[in-house]
Amino acid sequence: MGEHKLGEHSTPKPGRRVSAVVVPLLGLIAVVAGVIVAWSNLETNVGWFAYAPLSNEVFVGDNGSFISKETQLGLGIAGIGLLLLAFWAGLAMGRRR
Repeated sequence: MGEHKLGEHSTPKPGRRVSAVVVPLLGLIAVVAGVIVAWSNLETNVGWFAYAPLSNEVFVGDNGSFISKETQLGLGIAGIGLLLLAFWAGLAMGRRR
């Protein structure tokens, strides 16, 4: 049960070969798509507002950030792609040992 034969080389299973190509490819696609989405929606406009005590309206901000929601989404997608690539790299390094 625990016998190891030194002369044999194990060949990777077909599922491992497919995942060795698909996972980094999906990660790379996610990074590129996220960067494209973030880059295409960059806005340099900064909203200004002033104190208006007599307007009787409540000011509601846009989540307090200086980048648009589309740029945040693109950066999030790119981050997920980078995490996927890091997971794949760690898994590949662990298999070598």
